[in-house]
Amino acid sequence: MSKTKEILIILVIIIVSGLSGIIANRYIFPRLAMTKFFGKYDFIKKSTENITVINKTEQVFIKEDSSINKIVSQVTSSVVNITSYAAPEKNALSGKNTNTTTQLVIKSGTGLIVASDGLIVTYASAIIPENAKYKVIVSDKNIYDATLIEIDSYSNLAFLKINASNLSVASFANSDEAKPGEKIIAIGNDLPASAPFFAAGILSSFNPSYNLSEKTIASSEKLEGVFEIDNSRQNRYLGGPVVDYSGQIIGITGSVRRDNADSFFQIPSNKVKLVIEKELRKELSMNLLLGIYYISIDKAYALINNLPSETGAQIYSPSGQQGLSVIANSPADIAGLKINDIITEVSGEKITIEKSLPDLLYKHKKGEEIELTILRNSQELKIKIQM
Repeated sequence: MSKTKEILIILVIIIVSGLSGIIANRYIFPRLAMTKFFGKYDFIKKSTENITVINKTEQVFIKEDSSINKIVSQVTSSVVNITSYAAPEKNALSGKNTNTTTQLVIKSGTGLIVASDGLIVTYASAIIPENAKYKVIVSDKNIYDATLIEIDSYSNLAFLKINASNLSVASFANSDEAKPGEKIIAIGNDLPASAPFFAAGILSSFNPSYNLSEKTIASSEKLEGVFEIDNSRQNRYLGGPVVDYSGQIIGITGSVRRDNADSFFQIPSNKVKLVIEKELRKELSMNLLLGIYYISIDKAYALINNLPSETGAQIYSPSGQQGLSVIANSPADIAGLKINDIITEVSGEKITIEKSLPDLLYKHKKGEEIELTILRNSQELKIKIQM
């Protein structure tokens, strides 16, 4: 055998031996070290030092309740309890109580601090809205007398004020970025414990044509476009915030009465912020009154009814009567708006699914002149209205 062949054979033996050692050290010894029998030998234990067994797995359990507590902790300090109480109503003629009991009428609801000097927002039906007194319990359990400032006619959001300072203020998200299917948490505050409680759920949908009018058709004076969630006990969260999993408020829970039942929804945070800004400017009493009932137009409605526009607001009455679609002596009536007119723009801004007729009107105030673009018998008209 030549020296060259001998050298090649020796090299092959060395390479094979080396590979065998690596394989044994990397894969075989770690497994042997995990057994009872071989695990007691030191040379096998040492062979596994600084070796990571890559197929060894661990199960990590995340306690979701703890996660929720951490998320809502950013908001709960601004959530308050509002207790409304009123004496029984008296008959104007006899002076006697119309109620058979002499006890106070008491209502408890949830509110949200939106300014550090004690401005609180809630939904109107979470409180007694007239002839009542109010107590507010904040997160540190301090109790304050509160004054009802105003109820917004567009959103039904109610504002109360307490005499306090340096309060924790709620943080609102951009509700345009909230998408159906996202996880959410509803927050309420209840007596007698006056402690927040929570419900986890899913943001089910954004309903663009849901109008806060309690009628079967939409009102130009009421907010349109709300979130809907899958919480079955929403009455307990009335006036309280709904929070996404980043700890930001995406809406406030409200309700209207329809078909002898309470219908619940969430006012998107972007609309809530507009109302708060208007309250801070002291302009809630200057909301416009156009005076029409209408149907929001989408592609399907336009196709079925052979309309010339796929967006806008069609002045409408189920009975087909002008007097039931346009309120008598309202600005709309004085300006000559008619049933079946389609309003497509308000002062140059186009009505869309995202920007409803009430949303565009809410940007203006009493005393201003607005211009409506309408389609009447497929003809475009510009009508100026003094509000």
